[in-house]
Amino acid sequence: MPRFSVIVPAFKVQAYLQECLTSVLEQSYTDFEVIAVDDCSPDACGAIVDEFAARDPRVRPVHLPQNVGLGRARNAALERASGDYLLFLDGDDTLTPGALRDIADRLKETSDPDVLVFDYARTYWTGETVRNQLASLLDEEGPAPFRLDDRPGLLSLLMVVWNKAYRREFVEREGFAFPPGYYEDTPWTFPVLLSADTLATLDRVCVHYRQRRRGSILGSTSRKHFDVLDQYDRVFAHLDAHPELAHWRPALFHRMVGHLATVYTRRDRLPRDSRAEFLRRARAHYRRHRVPGTPLEPRHLLIRFGAHRTYRLLSAVSRPARGVRRTAARTGRRLTAVALRAHYRVQLRLPLRADRAVFTRDGGGVYGCNPGALESAFRQLVPHIRTAWIARPEHQHTVPVATRRLRPGSAAYWTALARSRYLVHNADFDDRMVKRPGQVLIQTRQGTPLARMGLDLLGRPAGPRGTDLARMLRSADTWDYVLSGNRHSTLVWERAYPSGFTALEYGLPRNDVFARATAADVTRLRQILGIPEDSVAILYAPTCRDHRREGSPALDPERLLQRLGPRFVLLTRAHPRHGAPPARTASGRVIDVSGRPSVEALCLASDVLVTDFSSLMFDYANLDRPIVVYADDWETYEATRGTYFDLRGFPPGAIARDEDELIDVFAGGRWCDSRSARLRTSFRERFCPHDDGRAAERIVRRVVLGESAWQPPVVPPADRRPAPAAMACPPAVPPATVPAPARRAVLTEHL
Repeated sequence: MPRFSVIVPAFKVQAYLQECLTSVLEQSYTDFEVIAVDDCSPDACGAIVDEFAARDPRVRPVHLPQNVGLGRARNAALERASGDYLLFLDGDDTLTPGALRDIADRLKETSDPDVLVFDYARTYWTGETVRNQLASLLDEEGPAPFRLDDRPGLLSLLMVVWNKAYRREFVEREGFAFPPGYYEDTPWTFPVLLSADTLATLDRVCVHYRQRRRGSILGSTSRKHFDVLDQYDRVFAHLDAHPELAHWRPALFHRMVGHLATVYTRRDRLPRDSRAEFLRRARAHYRRHRVPGTPLEPRHLLIRFGAHRTYRLLSAVSRPARGVRRTAARTGRRLTAVALRAHYRVQLRLPLRADRAVFTRDGGGVYGCNPGALESAFRQLVPHIRTAWIARPEHQHTVPVATRRLRPGSAAYWTALARSRYLVHNADFDDRMVKRPGQVLIQTRQGTPLARMGLDLLGRPAGPRGTDLARMLRSADTWDYVLSGNRHSTLVWERAYPSGFTALEYGLPRNDVFARATAADVTRLRQILGIPEDSVAILYAPTCRDHRREGSPALDPERLLQRLGPRFVLLTRAHPRHGAPPARTASGRVIDVSGRPSVEALCLASDVLVTDFSSLMFDYANLDRPIVVYADDWETYEATRGTYFDLRGFPPGAIARDEDELIDVFAGGRWCDSRSARLRTSFRERFCPHDDGRAAERIVRRVVLGESAWQPPVVPPADRRPAPAAMACPPAVPPATVPAPARRAVLTEHL
């Protein structure tokens, strides 16, 4: 039984069908079958299907005796499917390289949910590719699998069948099938999402949705567009048959009205002599399925009253009215801000709550990093203190269930800032926050500094352009404690941010996971990332460049991997301030991991780190795995940003100054030889003296329980046993001969 059944219906797509089938058959993941259905196509689709079936036994051809339409053609394939999961791909679309591997990994990671929703990009005939604008809804952080009630925003996605993987047992148990006619995806997709007990998301473009110059079948003028009315009748019939889904009726009614209005207002869909009839029938549907309390927007008025002239008049009137609404909205926001400030002033006069702690990172980012590790330690070690995490709406699902979630700017947010005893951040809280006597503010920072920080940037060309130094120092004056991983960091923080805080030189909480993770955790993480077995995974994580618009050093990942051979893969993690990393290659050996916020997981999954001036090297050293420093702009970086010590004189491993030297470091084995190990040992002893897995515990005991609280003894670096790497150092081999690239590809960080 294959893992996937990929269903490809074909009708009048002979120009694109070969590319479609090839995109499936050339996937790096091979456990699948392709059921290609020739829907009695009058062109060469049937012959193309037979040619592919003759060459590859995974292709199972189906020839229908008469044209039945897209939905019934898919049903014919469903009857023959034997895979664990079903995927649908239209004959003019394509899978992206590595898509099936990523889908399989995500399914395994999320315990085989009923439905997995992944992303797509529109590919235009001009060559332009545009990713789905609602891609943020597919964020993988947070509990998974989940139900639609946990993430209702998924209903806002394009309601198509081909951006999901469906567990075949679930489909068969529920009896799902495609109806005849146009818009057949509608009565399939809505009931499937609503009925699924388990859902998961994959934040990865897996399908290229072709936008043809002459448009699709839905852009043709025909009375068949009346089918949309019957399809929504089927959707609401499903709700009627399942009373437990009744709470979804308002959302589906709103989607229906918008869809009917779109069909009517698109001039290329309905024949002129049938437009009045469509409006009459749409009005009947509106009354039949209407939910009380539905707002009367212009589109709703169009469908409710069935009057196109009225709709056009209201649309014309609404244009100036939108300006009035915007003005009213601005006024409302100002009034809300005034009310919140008054609320905050009241809360500042109420007693502090000694049993409350508030955490956040990056101004409301995903749960994790040092604040996340501390929040977890608070819950474990001092459970009488209730914790809360400040996160923007798109990141709230990443917060643990046991932790309260706060939205920035809300009344609860201001209450927490005013009355919580403990405040923890890796950046700065709101400028309007007033730190009260008795409050304890813990500044975690973001790692061990190599590049100059704070006041040490004064006079540097890449210094604090536009930075308000007075504001920076006012913020530092609110810090009670600053976390430090080593003596070097302690001295830097006290000099760069001169204030009255206490440096807690206990190690960095986010590095505790390196001492606690196991070999099984490493294996699991590699499977999630799609790292092939028996591969050496290079994590390439350069820092940003203030003096460069394009960001980081030039690197041609394809050339690097071709020179090193098939055993190496490259994980590219990039910085949010500059560009985007290269796309994943057809071989699957360049993997973009920038969208994964847990850099600790990436470190565990990799076998070696390649970086430049990034503080990540200090964290990675805790794993006692090879580190290669690669930078082609030493002098420029030192002159513009500056470093606290010359990394070339005290490196954590081998050094490369250009791409050819980097290739030689790996090909010659210098990245993991005995000299590299000695350098790494000295580096770890200097910069990782406290990171033995209990840094968060020491900090919580010191801050909450007091200076006299018992502290666990520090395990010396030589006695630690961090999570082992998946791959040992391979023997040195001469690099393959590959011509120099015509141009150098710029690789930057992007998160």
